[in-house]
Amino acid sequence: MTDSAGLELQSGLLYVHKFKIYGGKPMGEIHHVEKMTDNRFVNLYHVDATSVHNTPVSYYVASRAKSVEELKLKTGKNTPDGVIIYSIYGEKKDRVVLIRQYRYTLGGYIYEFPAGLVEPGEDFHQAAVREMKEETGLDLEPLQVDEAYEKPYFTTIGMTDESCATVYGYASGEISKAAQEASEEIEIVLADREEVRRILKEERVAIMCAYMLMHFLKDEEPFGFLDC
Repeated sequence: MTDSAGLELQSGLLYVHKFKIYGGKPMGEIHHVEKMTDNRFVNLYHVDATSVHNTPVSYYVASRAKSVEELKLKTGKNTPDGVIIYSIYGEKKDRVVLIRQYRYTLGGYIYEFPAGLVEPGEDFHQAAVREMKEETGLDLEPLQVDEAYEKPYFTTIGMTDESCATVYGYASGEISKAAQEASEEIEIVLADREEVRRILKEERVAIMCAYMLMHFLKDEEPFGFLDC
């Protein structure tokens, strides 16, 4: 729509000449987006834009989106691409479920939480239960928490629009690799506080996992910070 002053209003954004105005401040403008690859799980997109300083911008974005129209810069929606699972194991609730996974980006292993992609139409809580079973063989009992603790947050926004929700809960059952995919190289680790301290000091750790492990080390009640 256009107001009486001839300024264009779209979805809460005010367009003045070639720059957007958001929250009273100008922003850069995206002109064109091109899909560069056609892969199953992640693709590369080229963004042609102009910065707020009126300089040309050539930017590359990795995304789980299958098409330009599905990119978050197009939809404006933050639908979770994946889910991360922070779970506690054992009768004493004294061990955290980790995986040690080979990643080609590193050419080596890194400690992470069990995690995976959310399927189209799937609730991310359901995805967490499914992924936990597939990666570890364990059963997950999710906790009900405030939305602020579980909603999707962006992972590495400088290079990707990927966002992941977080599910917290208690894991039980027997460890199994039976449902792991042939392409996965995953070791399941049930780590107590002593082992967690060693991992944080000596090993490669994914950042979201590292932050939560710091809670696990210091909080008497692992999920106390959730107020659930």
